[in-house]
Amino acid sequence: MNIPIRYEWSQEEIVVVAEFFDLIAQTQEKGVDARVLQSAYQAFKRVVPSKAEEKQLFKEIDEQLGLSCYKVVKQANEQDGTVRT
Repeated sequence: MNIPIRYEWSQEEIVVVAEFFDLIAQTQEKGVDARVLQSAYQAFKRVVPSKAEEKQLFKEIDEQLGLSCYKVVKQANEQDGTVRT
């Protein structure tokens, strides 16, 4: 998976975004604890506060993984336990 990166992000911000999208990918393989994903999403939103930019990044990952990042995050926010796609 190619993580979409913006050049204006710091190294720490790139790591936050990469870790979030890695968790999204892991929901396909083995599942991810909903609380862990929620926490990673909150950190992601500190880096990417713009809804428009979030949608653009999600679209790039959706196309690579064949899933919906939006639906994965929504599922994590609606339940406890493990999120799987």
